[in-house]
Amino acid sequence: MRIAVDLNRCQFYAQSCFLAPEAFRLEAEQVLAYHPHPDDALREKVVRAAAACPTGAILIDHRDLSR
Repeated sequence: MRIAVDLNRCQFYAQSCFLAPEAFRLEAEQVLAYHPHPDDALREKVVRAAAACPTGAILIDHRDLSR
């Protein structure tokens, strides 16, 4: 799984940080840091975080990138 965040759309509501803190975190003032290739064990949390994003800024690629 690969994720990307459109930082131009992100409004720093931090819903992703609450729902998947292992993959998303706020650093400094309004800077979202994220793990672009989170472990598959976090899939459900990351999908919920993306769905909860009010601006739709989180994009998920579910393809198997190891091929």
